[in-house]
Amino acid sequence: MWDHLYDTLNRLPNFLWNLLLIASAFLAGLLIKFILTGILHLTAPKKDGFTLLRSILRYLGKPVNFLLPVLVLNLMQPYLRLNRQHESVFDKTVDILLTTAFAALLIGLVKVFEDYVSHVYDLKKSDNLRERKIRTQLIFIRKFLISVIVVLAVCTILLSFDHLRKLGTGLLTGVGVGGIIIGFAAQKSLGNLLAGFQIAFTQPIRIDDVLVVEGEWGRVEEITLTYVVLSIWDQRSLILPINYFIEKPFQNWTHNSADILGTAFLYLDYSIPIQPLRKEFTRLLQENPLWDKRVNAIQVTNTNEHTIELRALMSAANASNAFDLRCYIREKLIDFVQQNYPESLPKTRAEVKASGFQNAGEIRPS
Repeated sequence: MWDHLYDTLNRLPNFLWNLLLIASAFLAGLLIKFILTGILHLTAPKKDGFTLLRSILRYLGKPVNFLLPVLVLNLMQPYLRLNRQHESVFDKTVDILLTTAFAALLIGLVKVFEDYVSHVYDLKKSDNLRERKIRTQLIFIRKFLISVIVVLAVCTILLSFDHLRKLGTGLLTGVGVGGIIIGFAAQKSLGNLLAGFQIAFTQPIRIDDVLVVEGEWGRVEEITLTYVVLSIWDQRSLILPINYFIEKPFQNWTHNSADILGTAFLYLDYSIPIQPLRKEFTRLLQENPLWDKRVNAIQVTNTNEHTIELRALMSAANASNAFDLRCYIREKLIDFVQQNYPESLPKTRAEVKASGFQNAGEIRPS
């Protein structure tokens, strides 16, 4: 039976024989991938959330789908019935496919590594300074590695052709003036690129940092090799070239740690008793979970001819909590003054003196 089948296949025309082998190679590769995937699914834990196996299946599934059939096809290449010219073309095609598949596999491995590090250094902590440092560097490393992999893959493919290799050599020796022109034209982009690497490792800003830039308050949402996206509190996005953060001043409220001090200013009459206001402020802070119990102070920070300036100083774990806490304290302190010391709200005094009928009703500000 097997001899008969072998004789039948051996008598097939070259075209059908080659087509059958190519189809068998792809089916064999997909079958191997299916078996490996099934084994990984069976061994993967059932719990929700991040697992390394789930990340591998997510990012390496498609590259392996492409790589395994091409590998099997490369192994079956000696059994194909091809003349010398077709064999050269087929060999070159398989090399290009292998290079592309291997590059896709490397990119998938980079993404698996990024996924793993992102899970280990989670940004959901209240004090996440170390996590933001690592994540900021990780974004630049991932983008840089993917760019290098793509460039090397394209160069490998192009240099595998003799004619393109000669063309590349000719271009390298003949683009002196053109290279200078392109260098000047790309100076701004190269500056942004270098600024991106400088920010990644010196880190004046990081992912999830709270910044005040161009009068806008927001969080760093994305850092690319050339620009930064700042998510403004009202859901707008402010996009700035990355070298902005090298060349111009800006405020970073979370550079050393996420915790921050917040202030609420009140302008009241000189008659306000400070001590009851201070006690009420302490009580309000102790009842509010946004206060991190570090700083609690009310001080008279300024005076003028009409009012005194009171500064309520408080602390919170991060900038968002500090903003909400400031609004809460400001509102409750105003309510306290209105209900208990309404006569101490800001007012303009006037002194009325009557000296005879001529000056009756004269009003003099005091």
